[in-house]
Amino acid sequence: MRFNVFHTTILCITILGSFLDTTHAATGDTAAIETAVVKFHDALNVLFKGDSDPMKTLWSHANDTTYMGPMGDFDTGWSAISSLWDEQATLKLGGKVIAENIHVAASPSLAVAHYMERGSNFVDGKEQKVSLRTTTTFRKENGLWKVIGHHTDTLPYLK
Repeated sequence: MRFNVFHTTILCITILGSFLDTTHAATGDTAAIETAVVKFHDALNVLFKGDSDPMKTLWSHANDTTYMGPMGDFDTGWSAISSLWDEQATLKLGGKVIAENIHVAASPSLAVAHYMERGSNFVDGKEQKVSLRTTTTFRKENGLWKVIGHHTDTLPYLK
């Protein structure tokens, strides 16, 4: 009897453990999402120089996308968000922003990354520090992780 209880307990722990692992992150996708966050910031830094095209390639072009950025805006749908990226590119803020302390939660088709954005921009020739709490949401579309939502704190110098 003792033998069966022991093995049954081990079996239950093993099954439960494997189930819990799949609820936190899809295998291999955490690294892919972290890479997607880095690519997002690479595109953002190109946007600061005036080119919105790299940013637009990273986003889903669906109508359920959402953007709440550092200017305090709340835009939904790809058409509005695409126009917003074009508008932001014209500001040519310069500088550089990176993601730090990235935390990812992922399923096979959706992922959320929470992190800090840090760096600086330039407004009227004056350096402005950037330190924002940020959430970016991704959906897997045709095998690629595409941005479907981006939300940051606001920056007073952009309002």
